[in-house]
Amino acid sequence: MTPERFHQIVEAYGADPRRWPMQERAAAQAWAQSHRAEAVAVLSDAAGLDAWLAADKIDPPGAALQQRIVERAPVRRPAARRRLWWSGAAVAGVGLLGGAAGAFAVSFFVLTENAPLLHDSSYLTSSFGGTSADWSGE
Repeated sequence: MTPERFHQIVEAYGADPRRWPMQERAAAQAWAQSHRAEAVAVLSDAAGLDAWLAADKIDPPGAALQQRIVERAPVRRPAARRRLWWSGAAVAGVGLLGGAAGAFAVSFFVLTENAPLLHDSSYLTSSFGGTSADWSGE
């Protein structure tokens, strides 16, 4: 613990060692014991500031302020639930229509035997079945 760091700790956290950072508390207390004169001066200045800050009291809010806050609070409307239900139903409906359109397209191609596949594309094969692309000419 350096004297500068001890001063920083006391200035930031006050004279009470319980408020000092736990990982530096023991080292700061040991430094204060070994440098008693300097530590007493620094701690007495900080204790005065701590007492002044502790003396500051804030009055609780009055009834008039509480009433104004309650009156100006936003009112929750139940219509938001109704809109949420409709948006969920719309998403479900779109999903069902997409599934029906896909089923219709597949059944149309199967029944008419007009598959849109014109050639054996390389992306339809796997690494286990070989590839239709011929790279031997390069």
